[in-house]
Amino acid sequence: MNTQKINKNILIIGASRGIGVGFIRQLLEREESVKLYATYRQKETAQELFKLQIQYSNSLKLLQLDITEEEQISNLAKQLKQEISELHLVVNCVGILHEDTIKPEKSLRHINTENLLTYFQVNSIATVLLAKQLSPFFRHSHQSVFAAISAKVGSIEDNYLGGWYGYRASKAALNMFLKTISIEYKRTCPHTIVVALHPGTTDTHLSKPFQKNVPPEKLFSVERTVKQLLTIIDNLTENDTGKFFSWDGNCLPW
Repeated sequence: MNTQKINKNILIIGASRGIGVGFIRQLLEREESVKLYATYRQKETAQELFKLQIQYSNSLKLLQLDITEEEQISNLAKQLKQEISELHLVVNCVGILHEDTIKPEKSLRHINTENLLTYFQVNSIATVLLAKQLSPFFRHSHQSVFAAISAKVGSIEDNYLGGWYGYRASKAALNMFLKTISIEYKRTCPHTIVVALHPGTTDTHLSKPFQKNVPPEKLFSVERTVKQLLTIIDNLTENDTGKFFSWDGNCLPW
């Protein structure tokens, strides 16, 4: 493994708002040589990101991406290849819990096939497609990280309350994808650490309808969540690949 100081290339997927744009803010504030690439789906929901791009035009490049379309992920890789040959950190922050007609199911009678497919397409399949298309950027000798935002409710062992079928199952599938990616990457990209990250309940659009029963000390600001996740990322070693980390640095059961 090469440990020399390098100019880091970082890609944050789903940087429009919430945890994603929080990563961008904190990474830009660090006194490091970094080139940041950030994806957004719709410009109208990414205004904060575009303001940061104006302020940090030399360090931050924005790329439009719908992660449910593999062709768009492939095109993203082609765009990146025109500028860089290596990636040192990728974090997929995209996830869906509720949207328009989609709401977490409280019981079996609420199960809807189309909604289940959407949960899996966004929360699970997108990450494995990213790992497929971006793998050439991790075939280098520097320690790197490929991470995705998961959720504790995706832990099968930790499921004591039931409900939330689609969200739970899609995050459990995400965790299995990440574990399996980590095994293949050990062979093909041996210095890349693949991890699932549970951010805790964060004050974002995703958690808004479900915050009323969350104790204040357990509802994290975006700034706090990202700081905690970056601390985990900064301290990862190659022995950590294939693990599921909670916001406090502890490993969660699958």
